[in-house]
Amino acid sequence: MIRTAFAVPLVLGTLLLTAAPALAQSPQEALDARYDRAAAAGYKALMLCSAIAIAERNGTTRSPGSVQAWELTGIQTPHNALIGALPYEIVRRPTGQIAHVAVKWADDMPARIAAYFGPDTGCSTFPIGAPEQASNPQAPVPVATGAEDTAIISGVIPDSDGGDMPPPSPLDKVFDGAVAGKYGQGTRTSAVLVRLNGQDDGLLEQAVYAPGFDEKTPQRTWSVAKSIAATLVGGAVLSGETSVEEPVGINYWRSGGQRDPRGAITLDNALRMTTGRYTDTPGNRTDPLYFGGSTVDETAINWPVIHKPGTVFRYANNDTLLAVKAIGGWLTYYPPHEFFAKLGMNHTVAETDIRGEYILSSQVWTTASDLATFGQLYLNDGVLASGERVLPEGWAQYVSTPSGPQPDGAFGYGAGFWLMNRSEGVPPDTFAAFGNRGQYVVIVPSRQVVIVRRGEDPPGAGFDIAAFTRDVLAALPAQ
Repeated sequence: MIRTAFAVPLVLGTLLLTAAPALAQSPQEALDARYDRAAAAGYKALMLCSAIAIAERNGTTRSPGSVQAWELTGIQTPHNALIGALPYEIVRRPTGQIAHVAVKWADDMPARIAAYFGPDTGCSTFPIGAPEQASNPQAPVPVATGAEDTAIISGVIPDSDGGDMPPPSPLDKVFDGAVAGKYGQGTRTSAVLVRLNGQDDGLLEQAVYAPGFDEKTPQRTWSVAKSIAATLVGGAVLSGETSVEEPVGINYWRSGGQRDPRGAITLDNALRMTTGRYTDTPGNRTDPLYFGGSTVDETAINWPVIHKPGTVFRYANNDTLLAVKAIGGWLTYYPPHEFFAKLGMNHTVAETDIRGEYILSSQVWTTASDLATFGQLYLNDGVLASGERVLPEGWAQYVSTPSGPQPDGAFGYGAGFWLMNRSEGVPPDTFAAFGNRGQYVVIVPSRQVVIVRRGEDPPGAGFDIAAFTRDVLAALPAQ
């Protein structure tokens, strides 16, 4: 077993873990502060595990320092103030592959553990209090040997020495603006990519990456995963496994009969965020699932109905998790990694909880190029380049059409996708996947364009995706 340890000095770490608060705390405040440390440790363990292990799976690298600078900086409170000082250890197998990451958070409890379970499902967070021995560093994990990357025409021409020399592009100024913070003060852009279906030139792509990132570097999608989840639902619908009009059908909801009104919730309600279920915070932060080591079943399923399904829009992680739960049987036979491979998304990993349930409201790691391939599927109405249909005919229209109650604000909502039909200067058929910290996949069918922006924006530093989309489209030739 190879151990690579990274930690703050031991004395400092011990003081941080045991020091009494400067001000007197109520019992509840002390309990909350202790939980916040545990959750911050889980956040750190998972980000280090996923970012490094999946990058290595993809054939590239991430250093702990890079993860600290990007994924672990500028995050939400209260974790931002806690996470930097928590000492951690990266444990590797004899093969050199990551086994798990352990993060110390309290002297009287085991470290928080995020373990790498392999190339198909990435890392999972163990519950608070799980011992390090629960992860077996000796157990081998196969290295992914996926199909070769899908070849595309990249808009690059060879120079006289046989190297690559990119031609001047009208997108350069737009890309430079994104990297320089033109579209939001304080934003931090790691990648921007535009893919265009050229009428005569095939598939054209141009991208810019921040130092330390490349076409194989994965980042967490956050809520872009909700649009990926809606796409997997489309696959289940195409197979005949389900339909969006059917009730979700959780067994114990059914057994309650008319006494359990949740039995009326349809898959369409879940995709459109209109289940009518209670949420404790806007969006359901679901920190216990994301970083506390709880499971999808424990976190997302049991919330009560307080509105008639289909009558109130309430954006909620738990609604997407419910939609994925509804197709759980289909995913057993057709797991996400097989769907990704079919699309050519060879650098994408959907992670699970410790019981194997996919956390498809947020926990997917992928690259800018794979997200462009994902958007391309919708430009082609669910048909692959081979001619194989993997989504129902008209699925792109379904997910991009508003139905029922809509959110307030600058964007509408379809079924698992945001709508940019309220954005001035943007074609009204534009729809998009949005994620925390500035993850965007914008799909413009009328222009045959996919726009991807990746970042790690801090709270309060919003990237203006509508303005960026307008500028990208203005820089591209009219089709």
